[in-house]
Amino acid sequence: MNINRRLLLIGVMLIVLSMTMATQYTQTKISYRYNVVHPSDTDLRFIGSDDSSDNIKVLRMTDDNATTGSIELRLGGNISANQNKTYTAAFGIVNEEQFSINITHINVTTSGTGSDYMQIWLHGDRDQLATSDGSGVLVWNKGNPGYDNASSVWVLAAGNQDSSNMCADGTTQLSTGWDSNAHVRYSTNDANNSVTSQSDFVWVQISLDLPADADTDDTYTGTVWIFTRAGT
Repeated sequence: MNINRRLLLIGVMLIVLSMTMATQYTQTKISYRYNVVHPSDTDLRFIGSDDSSDNIKVLRMTDDNATTGSIELRLGGNISANQNKTYTAAFGIVNEEQFSINITHINVTTSGTGSDYMQIWLHGDRDQLATSDGSGVLVWNKGNPGYDNASSVWVLAAGNQDSSNMCADGTTQLSTGWDSNAHVRYSTNDANNSVTSQSDFVWVQISLDLPADADTDDTYTGTVWIFTRAGT
């Protein structure tokens, strides 16, 4: 009797083991979906504001808005050594996610010394110098980042998933119309400032501060990296 019970127990264990092993070869699937849109319509989007020296927005699309184009900043083509050129609203950053977004820091990379001449602020008053409007945060200072990714230098409030506007205070909607020359959405509204944690947008000021010994025969190109973290 004991032998039969042991054999029965061993048989049950073998059956259970074979069932367990069989489950390792199951198949399942899940569908997914996402949309590819114009850079002016993304959940975290850039908008134009100030004009560059050619009377077109600093922020613009290349290739006349073709599908192969990309968004870029044209900061002017004729800046001399020992000169400072500042765009108080080179572009804006707008949050369309339905939760807040923390901008943690900004980094600039370049193939030459261009980033060493550049200063970048986040601030609220579009037509005022960031150093004067009281809200300015210096995030890039001539080759040195102002903050690391443990910080939150500006909080973009939750957006509304509507790229035709941005919100100053939770209720006041500001139009972000379409610029057919730069092929981006834009705003030149001076009546409503951005306030961290209250507005879903912020202005980006860029200053080019060239020293007397800047290379006058060079063209400076690079990339502005914007790092964010979800607020939830």
